[in-house]
Amino acid sequence: MKTISLMGASGSIGTQTIDIIREHPTEFKLAAFSVGNNIDFARKIIVEFQPKLVSVQEHIDCNTLKAEFPAVKFTYGEEGLIEVATYEKADILVNAVLGSVGLNPTLQAIECGKIIAIANKETLVTAGHLVIEAAKRNNVPLLPVDSEHSAIFQALQGEREKNIERLILTASGGSFRDRTREELENVTVKEALNHPNWSMGAKITIDSATMMNKGLEVIEAHWLFQMPYEKIDVLLHKESIIHSMVEFHDSSVIAQLGTPDMRVPIQFALTYPDRLPLPSSNRLNLAQIGKLHFQEMDVKRFRCLHFAYLAGQEGGTMPTVLNAANEVAVAAFLEGKIRFLQIEDLIEKALSAHQTIQHPSLTTIHQVDKETREYVRSLL
Repeated sequence: MKTISLMGASGSIGTQTIDIIREHPTEFKLAAFSVGNNIDFARKIIVEFQPKLVSVQEHIDCNTLKAEFPAVKFTYGEEGLIEVATYEKADILVNAVLGSVGLNPTLQAIECGKIIAIANKETLVTAGHLVIEAAKRNNVPLLPVDSEHSAIFQALQGEREKNIERLILTASGGSFRDRTREELENVTVKEALNHPNWSMGAKITIDSATMMNKGLEVIEAHWLFQMPYEKIDVLLHKESIIHSMVEFHDSSVIAQLGTPDMRVPIQFALTYPDRLPLPSSNRLNLAQIGKLHFQEMDVKRFRCLHFAYLAGQEGGTMPTVLNAANEVAVAAFLEGKIRFLQIEDLIEKALSAHQTIQHPSLTTIHQVDKETREYVRSLL
């Protein structure tokens, strides 16, 4: 049995991770988890799985739950996240939190030798060099949970790095893939949250619509697979059946296919190098689907993807700026403070205003992240 710590239990990846634990009770045990302010959800998970450690966002909620569940240890805030990430009786940390808040706990878990199942893009985007260095130093595997990176990881099993020609990330195109830029001027939050293929949280769904999500995945792929940006391509694929591909220098291409179900890559990260059945997942029926469609990615149409490539190639603190500016801009759009296309404008201004610092320390990354957020908020 593998024992799991789960950061971000109430989010989309977190709840699907819990589904897998529920489906395989003899294989996995939930030992520790974190939630934000969703206390009712926390209560249900505590009753069902009886974890030893739970972290919440606020001190007052921590005290409330302590009174209700005296056999469980409760903690809160950033220190609480770190406690969950480094919980001594857990074998695997699933990092499913949203945003750069996942960085510190992940680095601490790596230092403790935990296996990391990583679904939190921002950890690698903001500090990829630090995370990879720490993982190598501690001989800790980073197992990708994103469907695209899991697909590449699966396609590379048994292959040699020297034979890779390029990585091809597929993109659904998001909620507005069939609209022109002119048609995006006055789109609503409700429209943006209507993803055609995947069921995801609000922030990542907006990122999918702007294509920033794919841009962050490009940077993540650069770090996970140690691949230069000129060897990472993005291909528009509306059906989300091929999750990503690897092309080798002999012109062979290996693709990983499946129905759009995030539980598949989550479970593979938890079971690697083995696999378990997932009876509740829909089987892929290519005859029923009939056709698959592909298009080249238009970076003029999806400017956020262009920004991500530029920030990744610049390196240093520039990806930190990209991520921080995007988080503030997306939050502002979801709150109705800006229009959809202004997300791009705010990110571009933040990138243009920043002077890159190469090989930044963790302290520098946190400082740049904070300054970028303040700068973008001042533009609202």
